[in-house]
Amino acid sequence: MKWTDTIQIAEELYDKYPDIDPLTVRFTDLHKWVCSLEGFDDEPNRSNEKILEGIQMAWIEEAK
Repeated sequence: MKWTDTIQIAEELYDKYPDIDPLTVRFTDLHKWVCSLEGFDDEPNRSNEKILEGIQMAWIEEAK
């Protein structure tokens, strides 16, 4: 997975953290969690606030 795979990342986060409300997650924690996902293979410094926001929004949709 790369930073641009927002939907796949959101699905993985939902599976790994099913009891977490994505709106309560700080972007610093979200960044760490994404980087630690199995199958994630991108440069940690390639993310930015817009990418993390997109992942968070996709995670919110996944959690509905």
